[in-house]
Amino acid sequence: MAVPLAFLIGLVFGTGIMISGMANPAKVLNFFDIAGTWDPSLAFVMGGALTVALIGYRIVLRRPRPVLDTCFHLPTRRDIDPALIGGSALFGVGWGIAGFCPGGSIPALGLLRPQAAVFVCAMLAGMAIARRLRARRAAPRPRLS
Repeated sequence: MAVPLAFLIGLVFGTGIMISGMANPAKVLNFFDIAGTWDPSLAFVMGGALTVALIGYRIVLRRPRPVLDTCFHLPTRRDIDPALIGGSALFGVGWGIAGFCPGGSIPALGLLRPQAAVFVCAMLAGMAIARRLRARRAAPRPRLS
């Protein structure tokens, strides 16, 4: 039941990304080009997504548990640390340079756009590097006597 439902949810998400134009890097880059060919339409896409998420979370979190799990897995940290700031900055710079965000790049793969494939490969490499750095930082260091 979980896999078909995840597929259906991904299909709806991908369709929304395609319809909104967020899989088109030119449209996304025009959104960031405030002094040039600015296209404010993605602000409405983001506003719509935030509205749906706000309403959805309020409805879903009233349930005692999720439909396909035993409990909700919500973030517990609320602090702002250098990793959060750095990751957010890298996300924004990458989005501004490439015109893709992770959510828009996956449906763009279906359009056989080479830029999407390059972006997804770079994103996966970045995730692997971040995971290794985090593991290295968390590993105990031997003491020198």
